Amino acid sequence: MAVDLDDWDRAILRVLLDDGGLGAKAVAAAVGMSQPAVWRRMRALETAGVIAGRRVTVDRAARGYGVTVVLGVKLAGRGRAGPAEFERAVLAIPEVQLVQHVLGVYDYRLRVVARDIADFERVLRRRIMTLPGVGEIESNVVLSERERPPPL
Repeated sequence: MAVDLDDWDRAILRVLLDDGGLGAKAVAAAVGMSQPAVWRRMRALETAGVIAGRRVTVDRAARGYGVTVVLGVKLAGRGRAGPAEFERAVLAIPEVQLVQHVLGVYDYRLRVVARDIADFERVLRRRIMTLPGVGEIESNVVLSERERPPPL
């Protein structure tokens, strides 16, 4: 069920999207409300499930992961492993950052990070291509990426 947000809730969420670690005092200063009012609203947004958690974002490049590749994976036909087995195996690979089960030409889209192209080739050949059920793979090296917050 969708939760109706007013302008104050959206303002609070915009501030938290920029820095999820801020407390009610800092958020209140940023949006121009009292700290207790912001705290109550943040609590209500958490209770309603609008705020599902706060997380730390680690800069991939700062950790030495300079290459991001998006893979399209089509599972092999009959007699091979199914989606559940594939998902279980692919989630065990630390370089795989995102697994999406999709409709379309491919069955899965994966976001894979690597230190460089040679490292990506190693991950692809030794880990991803050997996964149960893998049929076809398409690789797209990400040149740039811009992420937007969800609509408020």
